[in-house]
This record gives sequence, C-alpha cells and structure tokens, in this order.
Amino acid sequence: MDFLNQFFYTFVHYLRELWLILAVGFLLGGLLHQFIPAAMVERHLGEKGFRSIALASVVGVILPLCCIGTLPVALTLRRKGASLGAVLAFLVATPATSVSALVVCWKLLGFTFTVFIFFAVILIGLVMGAIGDRMKIPPGDGAAFPRSGGCCEGGTDEDPASRVSSFPGGMKEVLKYAFITMPREIGAQILLGIAVASLVVVSAPIQGFIHTYLTGVVGYIFILFFGLIDYTCSTASVPLADALIKSGMSHGQAMTYLIVGPVTSYATILVVKKQFGWKILWLYLAVISGMAVLSGVFYDILIR
Repeated sequence: MDFLNQFFYTFVHYLRELWLILAVGFLLGGLLHQFIPAAMVERHLGEKGFRSIALASVVGVILPLCCIGTLPVALTLRRKGASLGAVLAFLVATPATSVSALVVCWKLLGFTFTVFIFFAVILIGLVMGAIGDRMKIPPGDGAAFPRSGGCCEGGTDEDPASRVSSFPGGMKEVLKYAFITMPREIGAQILLGIAVASLVVVSAPIQGFIHTYLTGVVGYIFILFFGLIDYTCSTASVPLADALIKSGMSHGQAMTYLIVGPVTSYATILVVKKQFGWKILWLYLAVISGMAVLSGVFYDILIR
C-alpha cells in the first residue's frame, strides 16, 4: 500500500509540474501547424545542397510532428527532388524533439540541458545530411509510406493554411489542433511516460539496479539499445529521462535516450529500408547511435 501511495503521489506531482508547460507547448505546436504552410516547407527544403540540409535540421527541430507525421513530409520532399541528405536530416531532426518536448525538457531538466540537446539534434541532422548527400541510390517508389497509424493516427495530409484564411478562424483551428488533436495523438503516450517515470522513481529495486549496473560505459550501452528497441514520442520520453537521472544515470545517458528513442521508430526504420535500401538504413542507425552517444558523453564532460 505504501508503494502505491508513493507511486500515486509521484504521478500526481509530475502532472502538477507539467500540465501548464505542456499546455504552452501544445499551443505553440498548434500555431506552427496552422500558420506555416506545408507548401512553404516543401519549397524551401526541396532544394539541393547544404542550405536545404541546414534548413531541414533547424526547421525539423521545432515542427510539431511525431515519427509517423514526419514520413509523409519527408517522402514528399524526396519526390519533389530534394537531396537524400536533406530528407535524412529531416527524418532525424523532426521526431527527435519539438516545441512541446523542448518546453517540458526545460521544465524538468533545465535550460542548459535543453539548449544543448537542441543544438545537438541540429548537428546530428547536419552530419546525417552531409553523409547522405555523398551516397548514391536510385529514387524510391513510395510504396512503403504508411498513410495512418501509430502516434499520428487520424491525422491528415491537408495543408491547414489552405483551409482557413481568416485569423479568427485560424485561431479556432489552432486551439482545436493544440488541445484536441495533439492530446488525442500523443496524450496517452505522455501519461504512460509519466507513469513509467513514476514507477522508476519509487521502485527501490529498479533504482538499486541502475545504481549498481547501469553507470559509466555499461549504462551508455544499455540506454542505446533500450532507445533503439523502445519508441516513445519526444515529449513523452522526457519524464522517463528525468526519472533515469533521479535513479542514478548521468544526464548524458538520458540525453542519448532522448535522441535515439524518438528517431528510431519501427515505422521510420521500415520506410527508410524500403525507400533507400539496407545500406542507407545501416548508415542512418549508425550515425544516430554514434552521434547520440558522443553528445551524451560530451555533455557529461561539460557539466562536471
């Protein structure tokens, strides 16, 4: 009974701490979704060269798209002639974090951590894009593109800017997307992430295992493989990262999880393999894994 009381107290504590900042993040996501036309994104990211890679990395970090929602945009960019590098950079940066994830990260893990992961994701996107542009592959046929399902089930490919032109009408759509669509799409994942985080924080065996076995190099190996096989959207993964830190893992190990977990969903892996082949898929996973671990190690060194 004491364990359940502690779990419930911790769960409610997380909810009280996060509800307002989540509301702000959802509202910012709604504004971006409504007032940044998809056609504009495609036009500027559909060019070839380093500029498109840089734009894909920077824009991807703030767009309110989860892994599944990223795929139609990435495939459209590819079909419009975007370079492989720009497409891969977009596939990395967009699901890795978002406005809502960044504001939650700021609340739970601090300003320095948030700024570092923001620029780390951009850097990983740039590296992925630069390497991708040097690879030679035939264009994909788009057969693997999932139209629905996953965390974005029920979404639409229609450009919001083409539906609503007036500001009052646009704000209505902003609020609908922010407080109905987004909670419906990722709300359950966020609650699950908070529940798992609460379990980790209050469970003495889990904390003891982390303190004893999951520090140093072993901790990085574990968190890397955990991130590769697990999928939680960028916002929902932040409470778990916070719980791992409170249980004895380093901030760098938590950062590695926050980067790897959201980017390597099964849907993304399947689409990358189908569209670009095994060679690009292994490159994609290797760059993400290597850069995520390096980012975490560097951050641990930085804050010592």
